[in-house]
Amino acid sequence: MKSFKSTLALAFLCFPILLFAQKGTIRGQVIDGENGEPLFAANAVIKGTQIGTTTDFDGYYELQADPGTYQLEISFIGMSSLVVTDIVVKAGEVTVVEAVTLEPASNQLAEVVVTSEAVRNSEAALVTVKRKSTNLIDGVSAAKLRKTGDSDAGDAAKRVTGVSVEGGKYVYVRGLGDRYTKTMLNGVDIPGLDPDKNSIQIDIFPTNLISNLTVLKSGLAELPADFTGGVVNIETQEFPTDRILDVSVGVGFNPAMHFNSDYISYEGGSTDFLGFDDGTRAIPRADGSGPLPFFDDEEAVDFNKNFSRTLGAEQNTSFTDYSLGISMGNQYSLESGNKLGYIFSLTYDNSRVFYDDIEYGEWQRDRDPEDYQLIEATTQKGKLAEQNVLLGGLAGFTYKTLMSKYKFTAMHLQNGTSRSAQLSIDAKDGAAQVSDYYAFSNNLEYNQRGLTNLLLAGEHYLDGGDWEINWKVSPTLSSLADPDIRKTAFSIDRGDSTFDPGEGGLPSRIWRSLSEVNLVSKVDVIRAHTLMGDDAKFKFGMSHVFKYRDYSIYRYNLNERTSNQTGSIQFSGDPNAVLTDPNLYQYNSNVGQYLGLYYNPELLDGQTNPNEYQSNVNNFGFYASEEFKPLESLKAVIGLRAELFQQRHTGRDQVAAQNPNDPTGNTLNNDVVLDALDLFPSANLIYALNDNMNLRASYYRSIARPSFKELSFAQILDPVSNRTFNGGLFQYNDWNGQLESTRINNFDLRLERFLDGADIISISAFYKAFDSPIELVRIPVALRDFQPRNVGNGTLIGAEFELRKNLSFIRESLKNIAFSGNFTYTYSRIDMTDAEFNARKTYEKVGQTIERTRQMAGQAPYIINAGFSYDNTDKGISAGVFYNVKGRTLEIVGGNLAPDVYTEPFHSLNLTFNKTFGEEGRSSLNIKVSNLLNDVRESLYQAYDANAQVFNRLQPGTAFSIGYTYSFY
Repeated sequence: MKSFKSTLALAFLCFPILLFAQKGTIRGQVIDGENGEPLFAANAVIKGTQIGTTTDFDGYYELQADPGTYQLEISFIGMSSLVVTDIVVKAGEVTVVEAVTLEPASNQLAEVVVTSEAVRNSEAALVTVKRKSTNLIDGVSAAKLRKTGDSDAGDAAKRVTGVSVEGGKYVYVRGLGDRYTKTMLNGVDIPGLDPDKNSIQIDIFPTNLISNLTVLKSGLAELPADFTGGVVNIETQEFPTDRILDVSVGVGFNPAMHFNSDYISYEGGSTDFLGFDDGTRAIPRADGSGPLPFFDDEEAVDFNKNFSRTLGAEQNTSFTDYSLGISMGNQYSLESGNKLGYIFSLTYDNSRVFYDDIEYGEWQRDRDPEDYQLIEATTQKGKLAEQNVLLGGLAGFTYKTLMSKYKFTAMHLQNGTSRSAQLSIDAKDGAAQVSDYYAFSNNLEYNQRGLTNLLLAGEHYLDGGDWEINWKVSPTLSSLADPDIRKTAFSIDRGDSTFDPGEGGLPSRIWRSLSEVNLVSKVDVIRAHTLMGDDAKFKFGMSHVFKYRDYSIYRYNLNERTSNQTGSIQFSGDPNAVLTDPNLYQYNSNVGQYLGLYYNPELLDGQTNPNEYQSNVNNFGFYASEEFKPLESLKAVIGLRAELFQQRHTGRDQVAAQNPNDPTGNTLNNDVVLDALDLFPSANLIYALNDNMNLRASYYRSIARPSFKELSFAQILDPVSNRTFNGGLFQYNDWNGQLESTRINNFDLRLERFLDGADIISISAFYKAFDSPIELVRIPVALRDFQPRNVGNGTLIGAEFELRKNLSFIRESLKNIAFSGNFTYTYSRIDMTDAEFNARKTYEKVGQTIERTRQMAGQAPYIINAGFSYDNTDKGISAGVFYNVKGRTLEIVGGNLAPDVYTEPFHSLNLTFNKTFGEEGRSSLNIKVSNLLNDVRESLYQAYDANAQVFNRLQPGTAFSIGYTYSFY
C-alpha cells in the first residue's frame, strides 16, 4: 500500500511536467501544380527549427512540435517554395493544414507566403485537379461541403455542372437518364439498393466522410465503358487528418404530411423500424404453391389461415421525420513508422410522405382525325402514404507503409418502405380495351432492400515510384423483397361492393424476391517514363465483373366457392372485414360441402413460373493508354479498352410456362442472350493557353447494355398504378424480342479559365451519336403495358456554361458572398423505326405532320443550377439559396392510340443555413427549407392540339428540417 501511495504521489507531481512536455501534431498534403497529383518527397520544415519531414506517395506529411505558433515552409526541387504562417499547435491536438499546391518555379516568385486561415478556406486541391486532369471533370471538395452545410452527397451533387438529382438520391448527368450515368465508390462499380439502376442512392453518404465527389464527363481507357453522361465517383476519407467523433440528430417537418390525422398505414412486423420484415409477411409456401379446393379441401382450410387478414389501410396521425448519425475516425503512427487509420459511420433515417390528392391517369387519342382532345380511359385518385427507413453502416481501415497502402472497407445498407394507398378507380367505356366501371382499391406494400459491399485494395510504388501497381477486389451481396403485396378493389355497382375480375379485379397477393451477387476485381499498372524529352505515363490493366441474379414472383388470387343454396358472400366495402372466420373456406354442414373464400395460387401443377429467372454476366476488360506531351503546352492521352461481355439467361415465356411441351413457347436454360467483344478507343487533348486557361478536346466510345430485367420474359406489375413492365424478350407483332446494346460515340470540347481561388468560368460543347438506343415504349396492343425496345438511331448536341465568382469585385464588403451557376442545353433527335412511324401516322390529325424524328426519351432539353452562397468563417456562418430545374422530358414513348408522356419541369428552390458555435466551433446547427416555391411533380400526356392530361401527379409540399451535429474533437 505504501508503494502504491508513493507511485500515485509521483504521478501527480509529474503530471504537469508531462502535460507541458506533450507535443502537438501538424498534418497536411502537398499537390503538384504541374499535374494535379500528390507530390511525393516534398520537404515540409518548421522555419527556424530542425523539425522537418518529407511527404509520402499520397503527398501527406506529419510533424510533431511543442505548443506554439509556427511558420511551415514547403518546398520541392524546381518548385516555388510555399510558407504557411500562423499555424497554431496545441498540446495533444492535431492542427490540419488543408492541401496546398506547389507551382513550377518559372511560373511564380521564388517564395509564396499564405496564412493558415487562407489555406483552410481554399479548395486548392480540387481546383488544381480539375485544371490539370487528363479528362473532363467537375466536382465538389470537402472544403466546399463544409461551407455549404450539405448533409449528404445528394445535396452536394446538385452543385456540379450539368448534374440533376432525382428524388434527392439518383444522379443524372447532362440530362441523360440513369441508363447513361454510372456511380462508383472509391473507383469501383457498386450496385445500388435498386438493382435495376446504374447509380446508387448517394444520399446515404454523410458529407463528413467524403473526401471529394467528382463527375467524370469524358472517357479514359481505365474507366468502364458503360457510361455516356458521366461517372459519379464518391471518394471516402482514408486517413482522417484529425480525430473524428461526430454525433448528429435531425428532424424534418412538412405541414402537408406530418402530424396529419388523414395519414394511412397498416400494421406490419416488429422489425419494420430497422428496415426489414420479421416474417410477418412471409409467403405460406416458398415455392408459391397451394392446395386446391375440390382436391385438398381439408388442407385448404388450414392453408388459408396462414394469410394475414389485414387487407386495408387504417387512418392515423403521421409522425415527423427524424435521423441519427455517428461518425468516428483517426490515424495512428506506429513504432515502425507506418500508419494505421480507421473510419466508422452509422446512420439511421426514418421518414414519411403523404399525398392526399395523388392521381394516375390513362388517356388515349381519339380515332377521329378531326377530334383532337384525348379520351379518358381510367383515372385513379386518392391517398398514398409511405414510411421509409434507411439504416447504413460503414467501416474502413487503411494501413500505409513507406511505399505501399492497403485499404479495407465494409458497408451495409438496409432499406425498408411500407406503403399504403386508397384509390378510387373510374373507368370509361369510350376508350379502347376499357369497360365502364367504378371501383375503390386498397393497396398495401412492403419493400425491403439490403446491400453489403466489401472493398479490399492495395497501392504499391516500386523502383523509386516509377512503377505503380493498384489492385481492387470488391464483392457485393444485394437482396430485394416485396413480401405480401395486397390489392383489394371493390367494384361498386348500385351501391353494392363486389369483387369482379373484369372490373376492379379479384383481391390478390404478390410475393417478389431478388438476390444478386456482384464481384468486381481489377488491377492497374502505371509506368512513369520519358517520351520526347518530357515526362510520360504508360498505363495498362485488366478487370473482371461477375454478376448473378435470381428473381421470382408468386401470386395468389382470392376466389369464392359458392352453392345455389347459400349464394355469394355479401361484403360491406370494408377490406378488413373480408377475411373473417365465417367467410373463410370451411365445411358447411348445412350444404354438405366446403364453401367460402380461398386463395388460389397462380401456378398450377405441371406449370412453371414465367416470372422467375436466373441471369448472369461475365465482363472481362483490358486496356492500355499513353499520356505524353507532343508539344510543350499540349498534353495527350490516347487509349484503347476492350470488353468481352457475355450475359446468360434462364427463363421462359407465358406459353412455355403453361405447357413446357408447346413448340410455340420459348424456354432458355442458361442460354447466351448477349455476347459481344467491343473496342472502346479514347483520346483526350489538353492545350494550356496559359497557366490558368485550358482548351480541351476529347473523343470516346461507350456502351449502354440492357439490364437483367430488361433482357428477360418477366412481367412485373405495379399494384398501385396498375401498370405492367414487360421484359424485352417478349415478342409482339411490331417487336422481334431481340433487345440489343446501345453503342455511343462521344465528342467534347471545353474552354476553361481559372480565376482567383475557386472561381472559374468555362464553356463546353458536346455531341453524342447513339446506335439503337433503348427506350421504354408503351405496347400498342396492351395500353397499360410497357416494354424496353431498341428504337432508331439518335443524336445529342449540347452546350454547358459554368460560372463561379466571388462578389468582392463589386465591393469589398461582398467578399463573403459568391455566385455559382451552370446551364446545360441539349438538343436530341431519334430516328423513328418504321413500326413507330407507321403507328403514329395511322392516327395523324388533320393539320398535323408526323416527322420521322422526335426527342430522345429520358433526355432533358436543359438543366439550370444556380445559387448565391454566404460564408463567414470568423462568425461560423454559411448560408445559401439554390435553384435547379430540368426541362420537360419525354418519359414514355407512345404509339397508336397511346400519347407520349412527358415529365414536367420541377422548379426547386431551397434555402440552407449553417452555424457553428460553442467551444472551438464543435457544435453545428443546420437548417434547410426545401421546395420554397411549393411546386408540383407531374407527368402529362401530350398530343397534337390537345389539352395535356395527367399521367402521374403529386404535391410534395414545402419541407423544413433542422439538424444538430456535435464534434467531440
